[in-house]
Amino acid sequence: MQIAERISQFQESIIRMMTRLAMEHEAINLSQGFPDFDTPEPVKETAARAIADGKNQYSPTWGIAPLRGRLAELYTDYLGWDVNPAEHVTVTCGVTEAVNAAMLAMLNPGDEIIIIEPAHENYIPSAIFAGAKAVAVPLEEPGYRLNADRLAAAVTPRTRALLLNTPHNPTGRVFDDEEIAGVIDVVVKNDLVLITDEIYDRILYDGRQHVYPGSLEPLRDRTITVGGLSKTFAMTGWRLGYVVAPTHLSAAVRPVHDFLTVCAPHPLQAAAVTALKLPQSYYDDMTADYHQRREVMMSILGEFGFSAATPEGAYYVLADYSQVPAPQAEWDSMKFAVWMVEEVGVAVVPGIVFYSLEGYGDRSVRFAFPKQIATLQAAREQLRKML
Repeated sequence: MQIAERISQFQESIIRMMTRLAMEHEAINLSQGFPDFDTPEPVKETAARAIADGKNQYSPTWGIAPLRGRLAELYTDYLGWDVNPAEHVTVTCGVTEAVNAAMLAMLNPGDEIIIIEPAHENYIPSAIFAGAKAVAVPLEEPGYRLNADRLAAAVTPRTRALLLNTPHNPTGRVFDDEEIAGVIDVVVKNDLVLITDEIYDRILYDGRQHVYPGSLEPLRDRTITVGGLSKTFAMTGWRLGYVVAPTHLSAAVRPVHDFLTVCAPHPLQAAAVTALKLPQSYYDDMTADYHQRREVMMSILGEFGFSAATPEGAYYVLADYSQVPAPQAEWDSMKFAVWMVEEVGVAVVPGIVFYSLEGYGDRSVRFAFPKQIATLQAAREQLRKML
């Protein structure tokens, strides 16, 4: 029997594999980026009430009207143009589906899309599904800055789009005005579509404010803004994402979403409206809590010889382990990560997962810290086994 050739070009998720290994070895899971604290109570109550009230059948394909209306209200403010819920907002089954839908809508077989590495492991398979080629541009240590000349050099006559993730997973970078200016230059000069992954738009540190690329005048008509509720509201299992895009781009994405998943879960969409109407105090408390988690995480890494840049956003640290005082510091990152989960009792993600480029990620692992402080302190105790 014939198996599709595209399947040979990628493998199952290593990140999700590390979670399975963590469960198998009863390790502390700092690999996959999901919180170990719960969704806000009012949001859960709305979901339960929606189920009890019979909201258990298909919703409109683009999402229920109250949710699209709330997203349109928010993104009119964020993007600075009149976001119409009937035309510009599509609710998806998570950001992963939204990115897939965007690529399938924008890319033809043989086209190219620029991605910035390190990158989430889902991006390259998404390009492969579309029959396109992902062209990687690296962020170099120690600062992981986005180099405009490298972006420009990656463009070929086949380039059709650029994928930008900010705040960035796994480095924690929040790209600054100079870096975004380089993105604008490459996208506009080469008539590209910009697909953004902005899932961490509300998790920032040290007073930073997220700038939505689709709000910038040169990018407004050529940006597919992708976001979601999973991280902000600790509901990664609910699989709720969305696309906000101008009419011509939205019209291309919508039929792809329609035939990929039909619609996102109806009762959970109802609860998402409640989430998006939580008071500012919720975000203030969340930000304060993540500052504390970041402080503890960086303290732990420093104590055991890991080297890492302090995250500016999101909730990950990509840490170099080459100076860790253990013989295993000579191992490649896959072998090191498996050793950590099996023998140390802490699950992380090998750095090579985030690169297609040769020679990158060989001595780094990603720690995810959306965890209770007690969980992080327990990881500290487990890491003592390394010494």
